[in-house]
Amino acid sequence: QVQLVESGGGLVQAGGSLRLSCAASGRSFSNYDQGWFRQSAGKEREFVAAITWSSRDIIYAESVKGRFTISRDNAKNTVFLQMNSLKPEDTAVYYCAARGRSSVIDNDRSRRARNYDYWGQGTQVTVSS
Repeated sequence: QVQLVESGGGLVQAGGSLRLSCAASGRSFSNYDQGWFRQSAGKEREFVAAITWSSRDIIYAESVKGRFTISRDNAKNTVFLQMNSLKPEDTAVYYCAARGRSSVIDNDRSRRARNYDYWGQGTQVTVSS
């Protein structure tokens, strides 16, 4: 079992920045690839970014590429999502998730929420225009 707790959400003006953190406890953090997803009102949960256990591979949704950066610190059992140049359409509840580790990221499987085994409770991000 892995427990995930997100933090760092809040209210920010368009163009601003936020840094989300996801702290993991339980089984060894380095056994898992990590992902960030988000869900806004009335919409399905959508992929944001993913990183392999070793940080070797990273992928992003097209909508956030160049603005968001995912990273992890295995020594601190934490994964981060740095969000810059935020837009009102980035408003959502952001979730971190974990799945079994891979040597090379699976571009398709890593983008699908159903392939993740553990989820945090989410943190709200609101971007005002």
